[in-house]
Amino acid sequence: MEQRVSLITLGVADLGRARAFYEALGWTTRAEPEDDVVFFQAGGLVVALWGRDQLAEDTVVEDSGGWGGITLAYNVREPAEADLVLEQARAAGARIAREGAETFWGGYSGVFVDPDGHAWEVAHNPRWTLEENGAVRLPQ
Repeated sequence: MEQRVSLITLGVADLGRARAFYEALGWTTRAEPEDDVVFFQAGGLVVALWGRDQLAEDTVVEDSGGWGGITLAYNVREPAEADLVLEQARAAGARIAREGAETFWGGYSGVFVDPDGHAWEVAHNPRWTLEENGAVRLPQ
């Protein structure tokens, strides 16, 4: 197996609401309004929105309704950009779980939670390279 991720699917309670939230963040999709899955090209991978019940059934897991032990991250090129993204998320309807601040590991980050409870860290890591296309590269 190659060391990469191709697709992240977020289980959502209301597909229309979730789609509107991510579109308010500036994301675009080619999905039709009646589609039951919404795909967003996100750099080198795809983020999908799908009904939480359908996702649980398809992956053969029991949905306890709680946090799934995962946090998504969006890296930025400078600390001030993290605050801008957090404000954009707030305006789109996100709950800000942690305002932007310096971190114990020498970076800067904050966290927003989308309407379905998916946590997103918005981070600037001064040791990582963020390429023009959004790809993140670890130090050599």
